[in-house]
Amino acid sequence: MTDSLTIWILAVGLAMDCFTVSLCIGSSPAPQTPRSIFRVSSHFGLFQGGMALLGWLLGSTIVDLIANYDHWIALALLGWIGGHMVKEGLSQSNGLPLENCDDPSRGMTLIMLSIATSIDALGVGLSMAFLKIDVYSASLIIGIVSLILSIVGLMSGNRLSKRFGKRVEVMGGLILILIGLRIVVTHLMA
Repeated sequence: MTDSLTIWILAVGLAMDCFTVSLCIGSSPAPQTPRSIFRVSSHFGLFQGGMALLGWLLGSTIVDLIANYDHWIALALLGWIGGHMVKEGLSQSNGLPLENCDDPSRGMTLIMLSIATSIDALGVGLSMAFLKIDVYSASLIIGIVSLILSIVGLMSGNRLSKRFGKRVEVMGGLILILIGLRIVVTHLMA
């Protein structure tokens, strides 16, 4: 039986992508309201905890099917969204939220970010089945930690954006692309 400290450390490790992506979203030109912060953090928490549970439920069947290219899926999703952020950050607008700018806390952008940040949790869920741990408690802890770190990231990104303007959005987009590349390199080197 794995002790609870290990589960908490695992949850923090899984939540780091959520934190970083939340930091980038917080720096985007879309207004950060309590409602948008709730949407992003709750989606990230639900997807992280849910993917861990789904990985446990599906066992090796689906993980084996996507294991060869799950890292490419994450790279494509994060690269597309990061590229869009860089493009918006380099645009000649005055730095105020644009009417036609996608709100990363809504729609397909939010779903894609949620999936991209939680793909690793699917594999962790599979390993939880082999460790004979209480998967429901572990998934709940993973979801809660992801939710909390997402809120911290969103709030920090918003402050950085106010201080440094559109440069933070470009940096945020580049960070998303680098996260995608890190996921690919990690999988290829393993």
